[in-house]
Amino acid sequence: MNKTFAEQVIAFNEYLTYSGELPEGFVVLNPYLDNPETMEVMQKFYHKYYNDSHKRKFIIGINPSRYGAGVTGVPFTDTKRLEAVCGIKMESARTHEVSSVFIYDMIEDYGGADIFYKEMYINSPFPLAIVRKAKKGWVNANYYDDKKLFEAVKDFMIDSLKKHMSLNLDPSEVFILGKKNADFISSLNKEAKLFDRMTVLEHPRYIQQYKSKEKQLYIDKYVLALKK
Repeated sequence: MNKTFAEQVIAFNEYLTYSGELPEGFVVLNPYLDNPETMEVMQKFYHKYYNDSHKRKFIIGINPSRYGAGVTGVPFTDTKRLEAVCGIKMESARTHEVSSVFIYDMIEDYGGADIFYKEMYINSPFPLAIVRKAKKGWVNANYYDDKKLFEAVKDFMIDSLKKHMSLNLDPSEVFILGKKNADFISSLNKEAKLFDRMTVLEHPRYIQQYKSKEKQLYIDKYVLALKK
């Protein structure tokens, strides 16, 4: 019997581990190992929205932030939106994540979480949070922030993207969040031949931080691109 979309994603997350080398000053955070409740809420989320075998479009982020999926296990979803929109409460953590605000405002305009998640799947080529040591402590890092970091995680990212594409995702077009991210994904795709076409959208964090006055224009742009 074929596994549902939910069962496949949950299995991917349950076995998710990064054991490769990292350059000095970088650390990978695995919320599924660090907090037992993360595994619980992640399972509830996927059983709620992905308990089927529909083909979906793939939205590709960078890597989770330690306040979004780095806590909830659900991409671009902080604990506030997980509870307020998805109806799943997390007892052990309270987080607010800037990108999550934009994504859920966009989801509302798209038609709501039920419709959106029935048609879309979001994840990242490096599906765990990365932090780097700074003067004031640990801060979020992107997989492409450091050349040695990218080289270290590249094979893991290709393997991860291949596993995502096997979940019954549409390979004809994927949606990449962030222009710099798109450059790196493009080079990975040339090597691994994972999908046919990339549509690049501005990253939610960039929009919230630098283009907040034009936020609705970007929401409209997302909805238009994803619905076509």
